[in-house]
Amino acid sequence: SGSRDEALRDKRARLLSRGLPKLKPIEGVKQVVVLASGKGGVGKSTTAVNIALALAANDSTKEVGLLDADVYGPSIPKMMNLKGNPELTPKNLMRPLKNYGIACMSMGFLVEETAPVVWRGLMVMSAIEKLLRQVDWGQLDYLVIDMPPGTGDVQLSVSQNIPIAGAVIISTPQDVALLDARKGAEMFRKVHVPVLGLVQNMSVFQCPKCKHETHIFGADGVRDLAKTLGLDILGDIPLHVNIRETCDSGQPVVISQPQSDA
Repeated sequence: SGSRDEALRDKRARLLSRGLPKLKPIEGVKQVVVLASGKGGVGKSTTAVNIALALAANDSTKEVGLLDADVYGPSIPKMMNLKGNPELTPKNLMRPLKNYGIACMSMGFLVEETAPVVWRGLMVMSAIEKLLRQVDWGQLDYLVIDMPPGTGDVQLSVSQNIPIAGAVIISTPQDVALLDARKGAEMFRKVHVPVLGLVQNMSVFQCPKCKHETHIFGADGVRDLAKTLGLDILGDIPLHVNIRETCDSGQPVVISQPQSDA
C-alpha cells in the first residue's frame, strides 16, 4: 500500500511538472536570492538594498547584483542613488547601472520618475521577462531580487522560470503583516523554493532622549511565526530613523554607517 501511494505521488508530480516552464538560469548569475513579503510597507526594499550591500561588504571577492522586480513601485533607484537609462550592449542587452559596487536594474530606469506604470498583467509579465533575460549582468556571485508585495503573477513567474537558491521573508511583528508573511512563505514552499528564514523589521523603537523602548508594531510576532513554520529568524531590525533617512538619501545604512548599531 505504501509503495502504491508513493508511485501515485510520483506520477502526480510528473504530470503537474509537465505544465510548468523549465527553470533556466540567468546567464552569468551563480545564486539568486529573493526578498519577499506578503504586504507592502514592511521595509522589504530597504532590507533588500542593505542585504545586497552586506553580501558585498562581507566578502570583497564576491560580485553582487540587485534586481528591482516591483514594476509598479520601483524604489531601488532612489535608495541606491542611481538615475538614467541603461546603455545597450552590441547584443542589445541592457547594462545595469552601478553604485557602491552593486549592479542594479529596475523599471525605474526605464520610465520617468513621476510617471505611473498603468499596465495590465500581461505587460507587467513582459517587463519582468525583459528584466530577467535581457540584462547583461556580467559574472555575479549573488543576484538579490526585490519582489513586489503579494503572491501573484510576478512572484510565480520568477519562481517558476529561474532557479532560486532561497527566499527571505520580511515582516513587521504586527498581526496584519504576519498573516500575509505566512502566505508568502507558504507560496514559496508550494513552488519548491527554499525559504532561508524570516527577518523581523521595525521590531522596537528606542526613544533617542530617554532610551525607553516601545514595541510599536508588537513584540516577537515574527519569532512566533518562525517557530510555527519551522523556520529561522535571520535578523531583528529596529525601527530607527537612521535606517529610513539613509535609504531616502541614497546612502543605505550598511554603506554609510557600517559601525552603527542599526
